[in-house]
This record gives sequence, C-alpha cells and structure tokens, in this order.
Amino acid sequence: MEIEIREVVISDLAIESLENIYSYGLETFSFSSATVFIEELYSRINSLSSDYHLHPICRFIPSKTGMYRNLAHGKYLVIYRVRAERIEVLNIIHSSRSPSKIRAARKIKI
Repeated sequence: MEIEIREVVISDLAIESLENIYSYGLETFSFSSATVFIEELYSRINSLSSDYHLHPICRFIPSKTGMYRNLAHGKYLVIYRVRAERIEVLNIIHSSRSPSKIRAARKIKI
C-alpha cells in the first residue's frame, strides 16, 4: 500500500501556541529541556504529512467524516484537520483545557 503524502500547513494560532509552549518551557524547566521538547513536537507535526491517519479522531470535535484528529505530545494535543490536499494544524492545546476550548479549534481558518 502506497502512503499518500500531504502538505502540512500550520495556522497562525498554532504557531503562537508553539511560541508560548517554548517560553513556558524556558521559564519552568531549562533551555535544553524546552528546546528538545519543541523540536520533538515540530518533528511530530511534520510527520503528519504521511502519518495523519495514525492518530485518533478528536473526540471533542465530532464530525461525520472524522476529519478532526489529535496528536498527543506530552500533555499537549495537536488538533488538526485532514483535507483532501493537505493537513491543517489548527492549534496546540494543553490537555487540561476545557473541551469547549478544544472545540473552538473547529472555527480556525487557514
């Protein structure tokens, strides 16, 4: 079976979330810990180009097609939408956030 490769597009909100996660890591842990964590997160986001189907459907954003999925990384959820031509990373949210904050990712336009 041939794997379909799709472009990964990251929303402005997701980029802002990544910056905030990195800043929090710098303040709370250390430069090296924050850097390793964010590099691993970027790597996993980039791997969505071929691995988008391996992650579960996001239970907080129900849809008939299952187009909303989430990738867990540490205590964070990378919420993404699967389109025919690309993968859209909508937001990166701490898993302790309320489901309504996670559901709000559905409205993000890219």
